[in-house]
Amino acid sequence: MQQIVITGGGAIGAAIAYFLAQQYGAQWKITVLERDPAYTCASSALSASSIRQQFSQPLNIAMSAFGWDFLSNAAQTLSTPQHSVDLQLCERGYLYLASAAGADTLRRLHARQTAHGAQVSLLTPEALQQRFPWLATADLALASLGTAREGWFDGYALLMALRNKARALGVRFVQAEASGWQVQNGRVVAVQLQDGQSLACDVAVNAAGAWSARLHDPSGFVLPVEARRRTVFVLSSPASTPDCPLLIDPSGLWLRPEGPYWIAGMPPEPDTPDLPLEPDHHQFQTLWETLATRIPAMEALRVQRAWAGYYEMNTHDHNAIIGPHPEYPNLWIATGFSGHGLQQAPAAGRATAEYLSTGHFQTLDLSPLSPERLIDGTRFTEECVI
Repeated sequence: MQQIVITGGGAIGAAIAYFLAQQYGAQWKITVLERDPAYTCASSALSASSIRQQFSQPLNIAMSAFGWDFLSNAAQTLSTPQHSVDLQLCERGYLYLASAAGADTLRRLHARQTAHGAQVSLLTPEALQQRFPWLATADLALASLGTAREGWFDGYALLMALRNKARALGVRFVQAEASGWQVQNGRVVAVQLQDGQSLACDVAVNAAGAWSARLHDPSGFVLPVEARRRTVFVLSSPASTPDCPLLIDPSGLWLRPEGPYWIAGMPPEPDTPDLPLEPDHHQFQTLWETLATRIPAMEALRVQRAWAGYYEMNTHDHNAIIGPHPEYPNLWIATGFSGHGLQQAPAAGRATAEYLSTGHFQTLDLSPLSPERLIDGTRFTEECVI
């Protein structure tokens, strides 16, 4: 039985552990290292927890399609006698709005998305106004609405479900912080811990998310992954937005319902890495002005609270980095999901388990996401990054 040590117990690390134990458990003794078992700073726990098919890369469409199926069946597959699972999966769709400048891009992406199985409809401003009369549409030229397998869910519940099921299958979760890798003869032989101890392994996995690039690498290989802060505002308003999907404004602002409230955010300017994990309340003025223009009834609103989480942003091409380390074949990398981590965790976990256990991807071929592209300069660019 091989020893595998997974650094990072968020959704990616927990999904890898779950699929290894569930499909190939006889081959592995699995240990997951998580420095913060309460997940107070974890991206998985602080995410807006949404899922979509509207990507520019067919592989991302396929990964999230599997993600939707996995979430839909989680109550059956992830529940244990001690922990039942309810992810509160809501199928409401993403609604991308475009001005005249962005309309051709929406048409091009729509053709690609539907060709790869995504259920997406293009709406004219007239159709948009009829369907969502609370929207201001005068400056819009086109919209793209996901009509199936898009929406949102309870991301923390998914994280806990993966963790609990993995533990029920024999995975060991240990509170510890990794600092790097011990290497002999071109292979990782142990994970080095911050307290000076080490944990021997046959295979290691770097799934440390926004902190993955900080792990010391004796080869000098640098992961282009930065912690990018994103603030989420919880809003109340007397406005009514019936059947509200997850709205993506041309400005970059996003909004979706959350119980009796709404949550919203927008890209920061400038997008500086490694900022403290505290909400940027200065963003609210711009957000409010933009939101009141798009949904006039929301001119009257109140911030109930706000939180901040990190994107593990892959600055190379805004796509996940999944595959063996360029120098150490037994060090697996699974990071840099750039805001797509929760919805792609099931696909990444399944593919990693397949590859580490059989030497090949068995279902989805994730080789375009290999770390090798960081060496040769190839880009696997995702246009639809929120």
